[in-house]
Amino acid sequence: MHCWKTINVQKLYGHDRILLMSIMSMLAVFSVFYIALNVFRRGPVSDQLFPLFVVVLLMIYPVHKLLHFLPLIKVKKHVRFHIKYYFKIVPTLKLYVTEPVFKSRYIASLLIPFIVLNVSLIIGALILPSFRHYFTLLLAFHSGLCLIDLLYVKHLLKAPKKSLVEENDKGFQILILLH
Repeated sequence: MHCWKTINVQKLYGHDRILLMSIMSMLAVFSVFYIALNVFRRGPVSDQLFPLFVVVLLMIYPVHKLLHFLPLIKVKKHVRFHIKYYFKIVPTLKLYVTEPVFKSRYIASLLIPFIVLNVSLIIGALILPSFRHYFTLLLAFHSGLCLIDLLYVKHLLKAPKKSLVEENDKGFQILILLH
């Protein structure tokens, strides 16, 4: 195998820039979606289920990570989990693939949480219009969380079709099979 390209989105964009882009995408998604919902769904909003909203907000991140794992189930013996703490209190779960996987599987792993959770939240907002503000906040939060995944997908789409992706300390490498 030959390394076609090594990509580290954190180094490429910088932590502060990714955070700023994530916050801006959260604000944009909230603004656009909330206004669109209010145009089509009139009526009062309810704050009755606020404790449930907080629980769901806290569960978005673990569910997001679990959904990343689903397309990788066939290669589960090559998937490693690592918990890293920011500021010694905020746990983040890192999912590492220790063996190269096909680009299409890796892209699916990156996109599944975005598609499944965002579609679910949009449907929830349409079905339960009195809680549309909660669903919009959750959608905005999750969209901001997905930004880094979408940046990875953007770079992977430029890679050759039958390439493989391998993660390492430097980011991820796009590998091409030599004939």
